[in-house]
Amino acid sequence: MRLRTGPTDMIAPMLTLPAPLTQPGLFVTGTDTGVGKTVVSCAILHALRQHARGRRLRLGVCKPFATGAHDGRDGPEQEDVHALMHFAECHAPVAHVCPQAFRMPAAPAAAAAAEGRSIDWPAVADALVALDQRHDALLIEGVGGIRVPLDPAQPRCTVVELIVALGYPVLVVCRAGLGTLNHTAMTVEVLERAGARVVGLVMNHERGRDPDELAEDASLSSNRVWLERMTGIKVLCEVPGARPSAMAPGHGRIDPAVLDAVAAQSWGDLFEPPRPR
Repeated sequence: MRLRTGPTDMIAPMLTLPAPLTQPGLFVTGTDTGVGKTVVSCAILHALRQHARGRRLRLGVCKPFATGAHDGRDGPEQEDVHALMHFAECHAPVAHVCPQAFRMPAAPAAAAAAEGRSIDWPAVADALVALDQRHDALLIEGVGGIRVPLDPAQPRCTVVELIVALGYPVLVVCRAGLGTLNHTAMTVEVLERAGARVVGLVMNHERGRDPDELAEDASLSSNRVWLERMTGIKVLCEVPGARPSAMAPGHGRIDPAVLDAVAAQSWGDLFEPPRPR
């Protein structure tokens, strides 16, 4: 499997899977860091379990690259990873859910370079295959935005290349307010030019914004319509603003209003087996 940035700009083969991925999956990315990917991912996982209505549904989760980790008992640990595992009820080894974790809160390539480490691509591949073989569906969460560099040895290897190499459909989480048209349109354009399948947008009304600032943002009334016009991609859900005290995904807590808004959409229809590259 070869990672690419375009038809003439080749990147050295890095992610070689020891076995094909066969289960349905969804890759959740965003227009930026802090845009709400983890909250949306956890709410989707919660909705999938609720809609299963008692049927056994083995949900696998993976955040292949995570930064801002802290020292744990068995190595670096990261809050987003534990949040995904909690809401999926996923009991896979943490090393499979997050095969590459770094302490520095920066892009993985920069964090790895600062720690004097190289990216262990075989560990990423083995983790994905192990999760695929033990679960009925797999949700993968990216890191930062789509042009975040992953490997210090290959600065042009970004989240886009990982998405394309895996072949899963992509959900883009974007902000709801001023500026989202530009950032979201560029994100979708880059993904589609690379050959990724963008299957939906989720608008996240950022928590913690000043109420006066929200009241003055006239773009909130039109951004959904214009996002769909500009990208041709449907906005599947608008995540409401949440009380900061009600939001601690790493401790299993998400505002019920957020969970209810996400649960109104049928997310299982978005999960598809990866397309071979």
